[in-house]
Amino acid sequence: MIRLNVFIQVNESNRNAALETAKELVAQSLNDNGCIAYDVFESATRKDVLMICETWKDAESLDAHEKAAHFVTLVPKLQELGNMKLEKFEF
Repeated sequence: MIRLNVFIQVNESNRNAALETAKELVAQSLNDNGCIAYDVFESATRKDVLMICETWKDAESLDAHEKAAHFVTLVPKLQELGNMKLEKFEF
């Protein structure tokens, strides 16, 4: 399995737009084949940080997700709204 933790640092002016975009990405990604979990979290200690946690069955599932219409539309919007950092884990 593959776990991705995506940290998104946003400005206060972009926070709501980034959160809504992330929620839309989560809702659509949960339907992707091989998606085990996909959630967005708001930091309890820093208002400028959001985190998306995703778990995938395998690399093929993740690859298909990264080519899906919702991914190629919504992830660039998130990148415009904040600074993204990705951590990938395999288990």
